[in-house]
Amino acid sequence: MAREYPRSPQVGVGCVLVRRGEVLLVKRKYPPGRGKWSVPGGHVELGEDLLETAVRELEEETGLRAKAVGVINVDTLIVRDLEGRIKYHYVLVDVLMKEPKGELRPSEEVAEARFFPLGEVLQLDLTRSSRGLLEKLSKGGLPIESPLPQDKYEYVEG
Repeated sequence: MAREYPRSPQVGVGCVLVRRGEVLLVKRKYPPGRGKWSVPGGHVELGEDLLETAVRELEEETGLRAKAVGVINVDTLIVRDLEGRIKYHYVLVDVLMKEPKGELRPSEEVAEARFFPLGEVLQLDLTRSSRGLLEKLSKGGLPIESPLPQDKYEYVEG
């Protein structure tokens, strides 16, 4: 499916990793949001559930492997071009990550990866969706103590 000018919304997963009062952010290398700070994340692949996506994307972008605990936020991002056509349309599902292991090292997909104190993140040049998420997080408006667990339903039809 085309990322730009898609025929239907795409599902993206954000990885929310808070450690000792700091949140992990990456500087985006590609649109949408190129050059801005964002939570790590990416597209759900066919046959992959949300939590698997979060574990995979976190490791791909930052080198860290963490446990995906559950969903803490859902948002929509729609970006239109100058003619009003929809250039990007994402349903963004943010997953709480815990118990990180490994060494923080940004991949070729991102320009930088760093932990920032929660009290300072809103001063950064953030993507619109990450700003909304981090505003909720800094105000205590996300269920990080009791994230929604994910149920997975698979069956064979025939």
